[in-house]
Amino acid sequence: MSLQMSSAAFSAGDAIPKKFTCDGPDASPQLKWNDPPANTQSMALIMDDPDAPGGTWVHWVLYDLPANTRELPEGVAKQEQLPNGARQGRNDFGKIGYGGPCPPPGKPHRYFFKVYALDTKLDLKAGATKADVERAMKGHILAQGELIGKYGR
Repeated sequence: MSLQMSSAAFSAGDAIPKKFTCDGPDASPQLKWNDPPANTQSMALIMDDPDAPGGTWVHWVLYDLPANTRELPEGVAKQEQLPNGARQGRNDFGKIGYGGPCPPPGKPHRYFFKVYALDTKLDLKAGATKADVERAMKGHILAQGELIGKYGR
């Protein structure tokens, strides 16, 4: 099953506004998705850039979102644990939470926001990496969706 993902900040395939990048306030964009399967226990989100010069660059790792979550507001706090119990991992900038697009000059990069509906809670400590989350999700993904935005300098 696939989840339909969207954002009030940008449309699929369009440019991500500067506000959500390292050239602006670096706030996370608003994201939303439709209802996951009924047996969903938690949601996870990974944002990465496969066009980075040294290989895929991880911008955001978020997991153990409550199963009833359908939207993330703009500007999610950059803290290990959110009020709803969700945890945030470490991005490739070495920080907790969202790190916006910050590509080198040249061709715009693609940024993939991927949401996953899981049949379990991951119960990883805050600060987990994308690899940790992907390992823990293996065999537990009920549905997933993605939204791609672009940003260049």
